Amino acid sequence: MDKVQEMTSFVAVVDAGSFIGAADATGVTKAAISRHVADLERRLGVRLLHRTTRRLSLTDEGRTFYSRSRDLLAGIAEAEAELSASSTEPTGLLRITAPLTFGVLHLAPLWARFTAEHTQVSLDITLSDRVVDLVEEGFDLAVRISRLPNSTLVSRQLGITRMLLCASPAYLEAHGTPHAPAELASHAVLAYSYWPDDWQFTTADGRIERVTVKPFMRSNNGDTSRVAALAGQGITLQPDFIVGDDVREGRLIHLLPTHDAGTIGIHAVYASRKHLPVKVRRMVDFLAAAFDGVRWS
Repeated sequence: MDKVQEMTSFVAVVDAGSFIGAADATGVTKAAISRHVADLERRLGVRLLHRTTRRLSLTDEGRTFYSRSRDLLAGIAEAEAELSASSTEPTGLLRITAPLTFGVLHLAPLWARFTAEHTQVSLDITLSDRVVDLVEEGFDLAVRISRLPNSTLVSRQLGITRMLLCASPAYLEAHGTPHAPAELASHAVLAYSYWPDDWQFTTADGRIERVTVKPFMRSNNGDTSRVAALAGQGITLQPDFIVGDDVREGRLIHLLPTHDAGTIGIHAVYASRKHLPVKVRRMVDFLAAAFDGVRWS
């Protein structure tokens, strides 16, 4: 039995919710669909579906196999479409991961434009500040805001954001204003979980000054640190696209303005240039054009 046919029948049954529905959707007889699923379970040595007279439901093993099978079948369909001489448009599911705040503020407004231009592409967007493993977790593309380490991944810079050290007027009135990086060691610091506790600043004359901070609170999301800073709980170091408006409108005060906290790049990251799917290439080009010349600073 063709393994792809078995998987196709299994996915069709799950999607339709019944063997009859799968037969109607695929044009294959109900008997053949049942045989395909039974052969698949026999070959794998596990039960994939709970069957009752009223309904079907996935076993734990079935749930895992369904997810992998669906992605694999979509990949096969996309590969065939991309190799077809009559198909020049990107197709299929495009899975993207991006940081939460940046994804909401700056990426979400772009998705409708992209899908309007590429009607055969569907998007699956996951927003998380965690650095995911693209290959292991099945993502096509990541937008990352960081100083990228050396890796086998390929990246394209989309923009730059400046890091701002800031605190609320209420905090500074209660605890004093630091005038040198070393003084930050004795202040309440609201730290970003994915940023080291060793902070580095460059003075106007090019000297490097470092300090190891002792965080009062850590968060894996920059907006959480921003809200805590606005509430007067401490000093935070955040990208301009998160705290820039607060600084410009006086809700937060930019500290040590003669000490540059540096910039970090905003990158599109993907697994490989080799055999890069059309949908990924189009999205990278689209994002690069959307952020062309943008600098949050």
